[in-house]
Amino acid sequence: MAEIINMPRLSDTMEEGTVAKWLKQVGDKVEEGDILAEIETDKATMEFESFQEGTLLHIGIQEGDGAPVDTLLAIIGEEGEDISALINGASAPAETPEVAEEETPAEETTSSEATTEIPEGVEVVKMPRLSDTMEEGTVATWLKKVGDKVEEGDILAEIETDKATMEFESFYSGTLLYVGIQEGESSPVDAVLAVIGPDGTDVDAILNSKPASAPKKEAPAKTDAPSAPAKKEAETVAATAPVNTNDGQRVFASPLAKKIASEKGVNLTQVKGTGDNGRIVKKDVENFVPAPATPTASASASVAVPVGQEGFEEVKNNQMRKVIAKRLGESKFTAPHYYLNIEVDMDNAKASRVQINSLPDTKVSFNDMVVKACAMALIKHPQINTSWKGDTTMFNKHVHVGVAVAVEDGLVVPVLKFTDQMALSQIGGSVRELAGKARNKKLTPAEMEGSTFTVSNLGMFGIESFTSIINQPNSAILSVGAIIEKPVVKDGQIVVGNTMKLTLACDHRTVDGATAAQFLQTLKAFIENPVTMLA
Repeated sequence: MAEIINMPRLSDTMEEGTVAKWLKQVGDKVEEGDILAEIETDKATMEFESFQEGTLLHIGIQEGDGAPVDTLLAIIGEEGEDISALINGASAPAETPEVAEEETPAEETTSSEATTEIPEGVEVVKMPRLSDTMEEGTVATWLKKVGDKVEEGDILAEIETDKATMEFESFYSGTLLYVGIQEGESSPVDAVLAVIGPDGTDVDAILNSKPASAPKKEAPAKTDAPSAPAKKEAETVAATAPVNTNDGQRVFASPLAKKIASEKGVNLTQVKGTGDNGRIVKKDVENFVPAPATPTASASASVAVPVGQEGFEEVKNNQMRKVIAKRLGESKFTAPHYYLNIEVDMDNAKASRVQINSLPDTKVSFNDMVVKACAMALIKHPQINTSWKGDTTMFNKHVHVGVAVAVEDGLVVPVLKFTDQMALSQIGGSVRELAGKARNKKLTPAEMEGSTFTVSNLGMFGIESFTSIINQPNSAILSVGAIIEKPVVKDGQIVVGNTMKLTLACDHRTVDGATAAQFLQTLKAFIENPVTMLA
């Protein structure tokens, strides 16, 4: 019997995943344990193996596409098995399975629906692209209901885009036969929004049909380019709203045209529109050349105005970037942060590191020393090693230090479990191993979970001091700056010394200022006297 495989939750914070690559294709045999696909989560790209055996009958998410956790990813079953009911969510198999298109010869296909043409006078209205950045829209209000008569120019619905709520008018006349997106629901651009046509039309046949030719008439918002120079174009959308000028004159312009005009400082009353009914569209504003100003008697000299070409590029945020934005935003706006700074003498640490690294097969960084010192200081100050739980505060009896690692797409935090029990050399080796796996997107969820405290170091980039956002559910995060050589006072004398600035960000719900200050004093003592960490 066929088994549905849904998009798995491959990390504790994963809400959706992207299929980076399919290792199996429809029709391939699958054994239990075979790698089905590589899936990009918010933290890494991970291999996803099959727990079923059979034939891969259906792929629900294509390479490069993303989908929420628990979305249909694939179906595995017996070769030739009817899975149309599983795909369509129906209780019984459909007469013409969608997956049979590749497996059934064309001459054996007898379904009339697959080749039904859309009848004359029937129009399928798609979700329009009502702004230059719109990818999906939400139906705020329907102004027409199923069964209502619709005239060309009538307002069908109010659609909320990424920029505004706009009226969407009909380009067709007839009866509203079907509403595909209900009020409050969202769908991507080009999803079926409505069907308009004569009374009595078989709507089910229209929705299930595969037109043999393109529709005879399309709304401008459906197309990416005009069919002819005088035709409607993508920027000339049905939701065009009038601009009211100071003298009461109404100028009709597309939202994109208005946006560009505002950015360029163009007066739309001076622009001639080439869109439908004289509407001003994007190209009209871009090609507009203002009339030269009439010289006045007081103008003694012309002023040179810089001329250039504005440009930008929008890059779609990947899952890691989205989760970083979400989690750090929640942390910053939920936890009341405060910051404490301290400067540490690093002369002894530098000398100790030279001696430690002179041992065979040993390599310890200053960051390793800081991580070890933090772990030992957390044992002495358990209030820092806590998590806010609303009605309670959770005191962690173990010490798991997370080490922030910059990767190509953002930031990940691999975790050193039981850090207080690790030697400096163990910390150094573990950090290097985890950092390498992070940059290759090979970290497992278990290697990124469970931190009780976090260390973030930008010293290697020459940053002297900075503040970090707490990595929830931790109560604190330490920001480590660069080691700076500068004049310092020792024993009443000005000498050359090496110092490093540390900044501790704390959640005031769990950690008070005095407690945090005491923690920093203990941390400072360990770092300035590394021999105390070797005992």
